Amino acid sequence: MKKLIVTLMLGALAAGASAQENAADTAAVDTSGFQFKDVITIPTTSVKDQNKSGTCWCFSGTSFFEDEILRLKGDSLDLSEMFTVRMCYADKADRYVRMYGQANFGAGGSVMDVPYVWERYGVVPEEVYTGLHYGEDKHVHGELDAILSSLVGNVVKKPNKKITPAWRDAVEGVLDAYLGEVPETFTYKGKTYTPQSYARELGLSMDNYIGVTSFTHHPFYEAFVLEVPDNWLWAEYMNVPMMEMKAIVDNALANGYSVVWAADVSEGGFKWNDGVALMPKAKDQRDMSGTELARWVKLSDKDRAADQYEFKGPVEEIEVTQESRQAMFDSQETTDDHGMVIVGTAVDRLGNPYYKVKNSWDTNQVYDGYFYVSVPYFLAKTVDIYFNKAAVPADLAKKMGIARK
Repeated sequence: MKKLIVTLMLGALAAGASAQENAADTAAVDTSGFQFKDVITIPTTSVKDQNKSGTCWCFSGTSFFEDEILRLKGDSLDLSEMFTVRMCYADKADRYVRMYGQANFGAGGSVMDVPYVWERYGVVPEEVYTGLHYGEDKHVHGELDAILSSLVGNVVKKPNKKITPAWRDAVEGVLDAYLGEVPETFTYKGKTYTPQSYARELGLSMDNYIGVTSFTHHPFYEAFVLEVPDNWLWAEYMNVPMMEMKAIVDNALANGYSVVWAADVSEGGFKWNDGVALMPKAKDQRDMSGTELARWVKLSDKDRAADQYEFKGPVEEIEVTQESRQAMFDSQETTDDHGMVIVGTAVDRLGNPYYKVKNSWDTNQVYDGYFYVSVPYFLAKTVDIYFNKAAVPADLAKKMGIARK
């Protein structure tokens, strides 16, 4: 009898293992319980890794322009992020000193920095300028950032009672040492270019792109300088109602355009390793069984806050309004943390909609560098978006003053 039981148990285990192997062969099952199904997938270039550098703004913006070239020409390019980063460091330092140190200086920036560099200085392929001139295989900018901040911080103190012209050479020297000298010319695929001529060769006009946000402290359908520290260029964004901002993203994706997404990723519902971002309701606001509710009530405030963001599948989320979105920004609960690219849409096993987002934190994660953002998270935590003007619905383009070609 014992032998029979053991035989049956082994058979059951073998059958279970075989079933699991077959399931793995036929479908990628989301072990967290969401079981995402992609609906729209925009062709995009490979996922990159910003590693230990505060340069997400450049990785997202560069990825977006790579997508535009892929869409228009079918060419899958790998463009240098660090060329853009380097040119911004120098100009940012200049502005910081001209502002007597009363301006933001650091690794951060906005997606608007990418077209700024593209128009003024050009662009180069990744293989021409990797920015890894300091003995690392991946970007590690702690030392670079500290040296540059100290340098410009001391310049504005004017220890010589005036500012000499030498400090700019010092900044350039630091950037050359860490990121490498900027090539005046380079040869790529048998042709010789300058960074400016290569940018022209790629054929993108920066006039075709626009940044949009949605806040009530400025009038809708007017542009304003978005008040976040990393907007050192004082770049303007068109202001539209929240649901129209969403409509732009939806229309863009439906017509084959990706969208740069700047957002707050510091929320407890942002689960990078699990590949999902939600804005769950507090558990005492959700439908719960009596025993679950009793457990919730007995938790400490700290444990209750942590428990709110423990989820392994779809949960009820908050309702986001224009007013609640604004309140989160005004209270600085919503902060300008991270730049990414929206490259598609998806649904979970219950049919809830999501945006599929490409990140720049390498591929060692459940969805190989992508994750899924719920609509409530997008509405609540979007700081701004950047996209091709052709992606704006016709009726909204008129309100925004965008001329249709």
